[in-house]
Amino acid sequence: MQSIIPLGKMTPGTQGIIAGIHSECLLSRRLLDLGFAEGAGIQCLFHSMFGDPTAYEICGTVIALRAGDGASVLVRLPDGADS
Repeated sequence: MQSIIPLGKMTPGTQGIIAGIHSECLLSRRLLDLGFAEGAGIQCLFHSMFGDPTAYEICGTVIALRAGDGASVLVRLPDGADS
């Protein structure tokens, strides 16, 4: 069974598919412009030294997001994937 988690719960090396962005997110338009669209593949690359921000690869680009900015992005993990 696939699970849907907030972007910030992904661990380095985990891959998933963007399931959506909460509409009340103030950055939703900017995140969409950066490629965080429903159906886009995403991989968590690494957390910074202090845990925030986290680097993600999406659409062939590495983007770092603070936990608060990525909290409204939902990710669908494949079966058996660790968050």
